[in-house]
Amino acid sequence: MLRIYQNTYRRTARKAVVYSTKVACCNHSTLCSITSHPRRSQDHGTGSSSSNGSRHEEFLLSGNPARGWQMPPPSRGYGMLVVRILRGALKLRYLVLGGAIGGGVSLSKKYEDWKDGLPDFKWLEDAMPQGERWSQFSRNLIEVGSLVKNAIDVAKDDLKAKTTVAALGISTDESRKKYEKLQSQVETLQTEIMNVQIKYQKELEKMEKENRELRQQYLILKTNKKTTAKKIKKSLIDMYSEVLDELSGYDTGYTMADHLPRVVVVGDQSSGKTSVLESIAKARIFPRGSGEMMTRAPVKVTLAEGPYHVAQFRDSDREYDLTKESDLQDLRRDVEFRMKASVRGGKTVSNEVIAMTVKGPGLQRMVLVDLPGIISTMTVDMASDTKDSIHQMTKHYMSNPNAIILCIQDGSVDAERSNVTDLVMQCDPLGRRTIFVLTKVDLAEELADPDRIRKILSGKLFPMKALGYYAVVTGRGRKDDSIDAIRQYEEDFFKNSKLFHRRGVIMPHQVTSRNLSLAVSDRFWKMVRETIEQQADAFKATRFNLETEWKNNFPRLRESGRDELFDKAKGEILDEVVTLSQISAKKWDDALNTKLWEKLSNYVFETIYLPAAQSDSFNTMVDIKLRQWAEQALPAKSVEAGWEALQSEFISLMERSKKTQDHDGIFDQLKAAVVDEAIRRHSWEDKAIDMLRVIQLNTLEDRFVHDKQEWDSAVKFLETSVNAKLVQTEETLAQMFGPGQLRRFTHWQYLTQDQQKRRSVKNELDKILKNDTKHLPTLTHDELTTVRKNLQRDNVDVDTDYIRQTWFPVYRKHFLQQALQRAKDCRKAYYLYTQQGAECEISCSDVVLFWRIQQVIKITGNALRQQVINREARRLDKEIKAVLDEFSDDEEKKGYLLTGKRVLLAEELIKVRQIQEKLEEFINSLNQEK
Repeated sequence: MLRIYQNTYRRTARKAVVYSTKVACCNHSTLCSITSHPRRSQDHGTGSSSSNGSRHEEFLLSGNPARGWQMPPPSRGYGMLVVRILRGALKLRYLVLGGAIGGGVSLSKKYEDWKDGLPDFKWLEDAMPQGERWSQFSRNLIEVGSLVKNAIDVAKDDLKAKTTVAALGISTDESRKKYEKLQSQVETLQTEIMNVQIKYQKELEKMEKENRELRQQYLILKTNKKTTAKKIKKSLIDMYSEVLDELSGYDTGYTMADHLPRVVVVGDQSSGKTSVLESIAKARIFPRGSGEMMTRAPVKVTLAEGPYHVAQFRDSDREYDLTKESDLQDLRRDVEFRMKASVRGGKTVSNEVIAMTVKGPGLQRMVLVDLPGIISTMTVDMASDTKDSIHQMTKHYMSNPNAIILCIQDGSVDAERSNVTDLVMQCDPLGRRTIFVLTKVDLAEELADPDRIRKILSGKLFPMKALGYYAVVTGRGRKDDSIDAIRQYEEDFFKNSKLFHRRGVIMPHQVTSRNLSLAVSDRFWKMVRETIEQQADAFKATRFNLETEWKNNFPRLRESGRDELFDKAKGEILDEVVTLSQISAKKWDDALNTKLWEKLSNYVFETIYLPAAQSDSFNTMVDIKLRQWAEQALPAKSVEAGWEALQSEFISLMERSKKTQDHDGIFDQLKAAVVDEAIRRHSWEDKAIDMLRVIQLNTLEDRFVHDKQEWDSAVKFLETSVNAKLVQTEETLAQMFGPGQLRRFTHWQYLTQDQQKRRSVKNELDKILKNDTKHLPTLTHDELTTVRKNLQRDNVDVDTDYIRQTWFPVYRKHFLQQALQRAKDCRKAYYLYTQQGAECEISCSDVVLFWRIQQVIKITGNALRQQVINREARRLDKEIKAVLDEFSDDEEKKGYLLTGKRVLLAEELIKVRQIQEKLEEFINSLNQEK
C-alpha cells in the first residue's frame, strides 16, 4: 500500500514539472522550439565553441526572443524548486505514515497476545460483593472518612484558639474561664476523635474479615473450577453415628431390631454422670443446676478425633468452638432449650433423642448416651409418672444386649442408698458389659472408710458384677472450673492421695478420667467388631421380608416414600393451576355471570324490583335504588361472586382429575387440604372494588335499549328470573298450605290444623286479588277487618299478623304472574318502545330494568374475568405454592395427609434399605481399617 502511494505521488510530481515547462514555453516561443528540437539547435552551430558560448550567454541575458538564446524566467526555477521540495516532503510523509501503520499493527498484535496470556478474572464477579451490598460498604467508608476529616479540622481550629489565648496571656479571670472552656472543648473533641478512630478501626477489621471470607470463597470457587469435586471420606465413628441416627427414627422403642452397641451412661440423680461424660469429651457442654433435674431427655454424644475442639448438633450447621467460653455458653443454653422443647404434654422427661457430635484432639472414638438420673422421690413440680418413665427409659437402653453400661456411683454417699445398681443387675446380671465408675472420691476420702472404697473398686462390696471398676474426680464443686483445671486437680489428687497409696498398693489403671475413657473406647470398638456383622444380617433379612410383602400387595407400583409422593402430588396440583389459567374466556364469562346473578338476584327482587313496583314513579325509584346499590353493596358482592367462581372452577378441575385413568386416590386428602388452605388465605385485591364501582355506575347511567337483539335478551332474562322466583314462591306456598287434594288422596296425607287455617285465609285473599288485579302490596285496615270477620263466620279465629304472613307469599305469586304476563306482552313491543319511549301504551319498565341489570352483570363479569386471568389466578398459584412449601416442611402434617398401608410399608422399606446400606458401608470401612 505504501509503495502504491509513493508511485502515485511520483507520477503527480512529473505531471507538475511538465505543466510548469509548458507554461514557460507559452511565454518564450524560441525556448519552446529549442527545447522541443534540441538537434536543430545543435545543427545551427557552424562556428567555434566560443562563438556558440557567447551566443548562449547572449540568449540567456536577453529578454527578446529575436535575439536568440536568452536566460529562462525566474518563475520556472521557482516552480521546479517547489516541485522538488513538495516531492521530497510527500515522500518523507508517506514513509513516516507507513512506518506508523506498520508499527501500530505490530503493537496491536502484541497487545492481543499479551491480553490472551492474562488469567481469567471472571470469578471476581462471583466472589466480590455486588449491587447494594458494595454500594452500602462504599457509603459507610466515605462517611467514616468524612467524620474523621471534620473532627480533625475542628480540633485544629480549637488548638489554634488555645494557642491564641496562650499568646495573649491569661491576665484576667474571664480569659482564664475562656481558656478552661476551650480546654474542655479540646478534650471533648479529642475523645470524639478517639471514638471515631475506634469506629474506623472496627470498620477496617470488618473489611479485613470480609476480605478474608471473600478470599476463601475465591479459593473454593477456583478449586471447584480447576479440580473435580472429591467425596470427603467420613471417619468410622461418624459413619456409625449416622447408622444410630437412622435407627433412632426407625425403631424408637429399641426392640430386637436395634442391637447395635452404644455406651449408656446411667446413675442416680446428681451422682456426677454428666460430669463424667464432660470429662471424657474434655468440655463442659451440659447445663448445670443446684440439685435439680437438668437432663430431661436422652443426649447422644458422638466423640471423634479432630484437629479442632468443636461441637455440632445433628440437625444444625453451626459449629461451637469449645475453646471459647462464649460458644460454650451458647451450647449449654441450646442444649437446655432443646431439652425443654422436647418435653410436651405436661411431662417431665422425654424419649426424644438430642444428637450432637464433639470432635477434638485426643478424644476417644465412641458413642455415648446420657440418660436422666434415676430418682427415688418426686417433687411437686414433677409429673406423676416421672419416676416410672425414667425407669422404663433406662431399662430400654440397657436391655440392648450389645449396649455398654457405664454405671455411675456417687462415692460421697452410702452405697446402700444407690438405686441404679439394682437396675443394672437386672439387665446385666453377669456384668459382661458393665463398667462401674465411682465419682467424687476426693470427698469420699474424707468421709468413707478406705477399706470400704477399696472393696468397691475391687468388686467385693456390691453383688453387682462388672468388667472393670474405676475411680474418678469430676471437679471441686465449682461451676466455673475448666476441664483442664479439673483434670489437673484429679491427677494431683491421685498422686498425693493416701487412699490409693496405702501399704504401697497403687492402682493406676483404675483411676483418672483418661484411663476410664481409654477403657470404655476399647470395649466399645471390641463390641462393635463382634456384633456388627450379625446386625447387618438381621437388617438384610428384614429388608427381604418387606420387599416380599410389597411385591405381594403392590406388584405394579414402585416403593415411593412419603416425600416422593408429596412431590408427585405437588406437581399434579400445580398442573391444575396451570390448567386454570387456560380456561376459555367464554367459559369464564358464563361461570361469572351465573355466580353474579346468584349473588344479586335476591337483592334485585327484594330491594329494587318489588319496592319500585309499589311506588307510583317506578323509573325514579329504580334509578335511586340502582345508584345506591352501585355505590355501596354491588362492587363488594361482585368481588365475592368472582372469588366464589374462581374457587368453584378450581375445585371442579380437581374433581375432574379424579375421573382420569391414571388418578391415584392416595393424594386426594392432601390435595383437598392444600386447596382448602390456599383458598382460605386467598383474598381479592382491594383496588378491584373501586374499579368495579366506577364501571358499574357508568353502565347503569344508560337507560335506553339500543337494538332488538338486546331487547329480546332482556325479555328472556326477565322471564327466566321471574319463573325462578315463581317456583320458589310456590314451594313456600306448598309448605304453608299443605299438599293438594290429589296428592293427599294418592299419598294418604292430611292437612294440619294450621294448614287448614292458612287455606281459609288464602281463599279470602284470593277474592281481594280477583276483584282488584292491580292491588297494592299491602292490605288496608278495612281489608284486614273484612277478612277477619269473614273467617270468624266460618269459625276460623286468626289475628291480623297471621293474615299479613299469609298475604305476603300470596301477593308475591300474584305479582310475579302479572310480571310474567307483562314480559310476554313486551316481546314484540320494541319498535313501539323506540317510538313512544316512556309513554308507550304497554308498560315495559320491567324489561328496561332487567336490561340495565343484565348489562351491569355482563360488564362486571368481563372485568372480573380479566382480573382472574391476569391477576387472581397467579395470586392463587402463589398461595398454593406457599401452602405446599409449608406442608413439605411439616412432617407431622405430611404423615397425617399421606397415610395408609402402602405409604407406611414403603416408608419402612426405604428406611431399612438406608440402614442396611450404611451398615454395609461401615463394615467395609471397618474391615479396611483392620
